[in-house]
Amino acid sequence: MAEQRSGPLSGVLVADFSRILAGPYATMLLADLGAEVIKVEGPGGDDTRTWLPPVREGTSTYYLGVNRNKRSIALDLADPADLDVARELVRRSDVMIQNFRPGGLRRFGLDYDSVVALNERIVYASISGFGAGAGADLPGYDLVVQAASGLMSLTGEPDGPPYKAGVAVFDVIAGLHAAVGILAALHHRDRCGTGQHVEVDLLSAALSGLVNQSSGHVAGGATPFRMGNGHPSLFPYEPLPTADGDLVVIAGNDGQFRKLCHVLGLPGLPDDPRFARNQDRTVNREALRPILVARLAERTRDEWFRDLRAAGVPCSPINTVAGGVDLARQLGLDPVVSAGGVPGVRNPIGLSATPPRYDLPPPGLDEHGDEIRGWLAG
Repeated sequence: MAEQRSGPLSGVLVADFSRILAGPYATMLLADLGAEVIKVEGPGGDDTRTWLPPVREGTSTYYLGVNRNKRSIALDLADPADLDVARELVRRSDVMIQNFRPGGLRRFGLDYDSVVALNERIVYASISGFGAGAGADLPGYDLVVQAASGLMSLTGEPDGPPYKAGVAVFDVIAGLHAAVGILAALHHRDRCGTGQHVEVDLLSAALSGLVNQSSGHVAGGATPFRMGNGHPSLFPYEPLPTADGDLVVIAGNDGQFRKLCHVLGLPGLPDDPRFARNQDRTVNREALRPILVARLAERTRDEWFRDLRAAGVPCSPINTVAGGVDLARQLGLDPVVSAGGVPGVRNPIGLSATPPRYDLPPPGLDEHGDEIRGWLAG
């Protein structure tokens, strides 16, 4: 259909029937690594095309953020001719990914059993909110899962209301899990010759992503609770006030705490039995916090940041997103790339021999429809 793309996934054809975030994020990562991704949209396009503001030249930046390096074809699956195109596409593809409600593609003959009958080597990835069983009828929006999983019960001040995270974190985590599952299934196919069904649901991804908090419950019987910016198992591990603003300060081990105290001019504090070990500092955080805050109040945030960083103490001012991008630039991480003139955030995976590529801008709706139809017809 088009010139062969370079990259470790060159030659892998992905039929992307997903929309919004989890699926498109997964397929963008695969496309960055060389896969040929055909984005199949309904006549109205991906929902996020209309999620605005913000916009860039009339296009939703939400859509732009997860759809580079893809080609778009608009298909109405209720139209027999378009459905034939869709089936021919999946017959030729290495991967199909979709996030319709479980069972929603069965009436079109695009469910797993129907597709594998057309193409036994296909890796078929399904993303749902709550799985294909008893939770199949529950809509899988990230905020619903943040509420259902327990994340919101952990976010916010102890005496205040629960809050959502500032980004659709479980959509992103589910997308990462889907990409890993697809790569694992492709590796299995290379060895054994057959594809398989990859299933990811947001709730399971959320419980996995809650890591120490979910482990504290399932392994320790604890019920985590809101601590504001505090950490249940470490102190200090939170923003602390300085003379002119908050600074995140972390002592992840006893050695880091000793360095922190040295910079703060509190050399005897690490030998105080209340604060000698991490578990002691955690239990006695209400006694330790005012000691640290009193010393931090003597100088500015930037002065403490400079000296603590030089001493190897983990710390950071609380930046805006713009500040985060600027810091990445300062550190030489090259956070912004251009795909066909559209700026985006760099794929975070570094590969020495086959680095990610940024060949195509996020496509307009059905931008490549004629090209793709012609290729499938030929």
